[in-house]
Amino acid sequence: MKPDYSKHLRGLYIVTPDWDDTAQLLAATELALQNGAALVQYRHKSAGPAQRRDQASALLALCRQYEVPLIINDHLDLCLEIDADGIHVGGTDASIAEVRRAVGPDRIVGASCYGTLELAHAAYRDGASYVAFGGFYPSRVKKYDFRTAPDIIAQSKREIALPVVVIGGITLENAPPLVAQGADMVAVISSVYLMPVAERKTRELADLYR
Repeated sequence: MKPDYSKHLRGLYIVTPDWDDTAQLLAATELALQNGAALVQYRHKSAGPAQRRDQASALLALCRQYEVPLIINDHLDLCLEIDADGIHVGGTDASIAEVRRAVGPDRIVGASCYGTLELAHAAYRDGASYVAFGGFYPSRVKKYDFRTAPDIIAQSKREIALPVVVIGGITLENAPPLVAQGADMVAVISSVYLMPVAERKTRELADLYR
C-alpha cells in the first residue's frame, strides 16, 4: 500500500550516499526512519543499472514498512519499473512536464531549482510536487559552484503554492534559519549517513518540525 504523500512533504528528507554496500545502506536508512525521517531519496551517481535496481527495490520495501515514500533521483525508468513513490528531477534531466506525464498524477515529482525562482515557477506550472533550492552551505558530498541566498525560501512561499525543500551542507546548527524562512523540508546526506551519532542527529533534525 502506498503512503499518503501529503503528510510527508514536511520534515526531514534524507538522500542516500553513493554506498555500494546495500546492507550498510539499508541499516543506516532504517535507523533514520526509526528516528523521524519523513522522506527518502535514492541517489547513487556511480552505480550501474543492476545495482541501482537492487538497492532501490530493497529501499522501497523498507520504506513501505515505515509508510514513508521513496523518491528516485533522476532515473525515470527505474521509478516506473519498481513502482516507487516519486522522482526527483535535476536541471539537466527530462523536463518536469515530461516526467509528470510519464508518472501520472499521483506520484511525487520534485524539481531542483538551485537558486533560481524562475525555475520554481516553471516547475509549479509543469506539475511539480515540491521545489528544491540549494546549495545554501558548503557540502561534503555535492559540490556547488554557486551559493543560494536564504531569502529565496520566503519569496517562493509567497509566490508559489508548493512545499520548499532546502539542500546543501545542511546541519543541525545551520538549518534553523532556513526553517524560519519557511522551508518545509531539510534535505541531508552527510548529516545523517556520515555522522558517528546518526541516531541522535537524525532525531534532532526531525525535531526541527515538531
